[in-house]
Amino acid sequence: MAKIFAGIEAGGTKFNCALGTGPDDLRAETRLATTTPDETIGAVIEFLRAHARVDAIGIGSFGPIDLRTGFITTTPKPGWRNTDLAGAIRRALNVPVAFDTDVNAAALGEHAWGAARDLTDFIYVTIGTGIGGGGMVNGKLLHGLVHPEMGHIRLPHDWQADPFPGSCPFHGDCLEGLANGPALEKRWGHRAETLPPDHPAWKLQARYLALACANWACTLSPQRIILGGGVMMQAQLLPLVQQQTREILNGYLQSPEISERIAEYIVVPQLGARAGVLGAMALAKNL
Repeated sequence: MAKIFAGIEAGGTKFNCALGTGPDDLRAETRLATTTPDETIGAVIEFLRAHARVDAIGIGSFGPIDLRTGFITTTPKPGWRNTDLAGAIRRALNVPVAFDTDVNAAALGEHAWGAARDLTDFIYVTIGTGIGGGGMVNGKLLHGLVHPEMGHIRLPHDWQADPFPGSCPFHGDCLEGLANGPALEKRWGHRAETLPPDHPAWKLQARYLALACANWACTLSPQRIILGGGVMMQAQLLPLVQQQTREILNGYLQSPEISERIAEYIVVPQLGARAGVLGAMALAKNL
């Protein structure tokens, strides 16, 4: 009998949950609003209990998180600081639970079924309500001291061109503070999805993301950079990021992936919006 795995993509605005064995065999799915910890975790447990047996659960969570304890730690999400997410679900369902960042989970999903199937070293970055990055080195998910926090790298900030001070409560004008969805809305006065394709917001947004991609290319030397999240659903944004990344690197990295095939080097997820929940399922399968 095939094992049934649950994937939980725990996001700051919604929890995506799925049951099955992989992208071609999803037995049940649901999307739950992220409200209070008790209410949201309770709804997840109720969903899992209402369906067929679950042999293992994978959770990819917004963070920062403590991989050892299963807690969400210093998150700016109101009410969620020091929340025992993995432990609460493990105790309720009494099955093994794998716990990692939402972006590491999405990276694992893309490695199993998507844009990184042929790679051993790559990164996955989501640009949405927050900005976070995960990935693989030598075929293993990247952890280290805590876990990667690629959204909080510091970038050159041209205050004359962009006087916006940034929206990050910890760092102000880090990458997340300058380029996440809330920063776009606060800077321009409109939600990102309502801005027309020729709005100056997108050239500036591409500049910040290209600076970040250049930094990651130089420091981590990934074989591919995958950019996901709601902000990247703007079709005009990806070509601008690709072009500006190549211009910023200015021929320093001598690789045809950058000089000739930049459109294959910086890409969007093949799994689309399901990368996170499928990656969480892959975490469970790897237990």
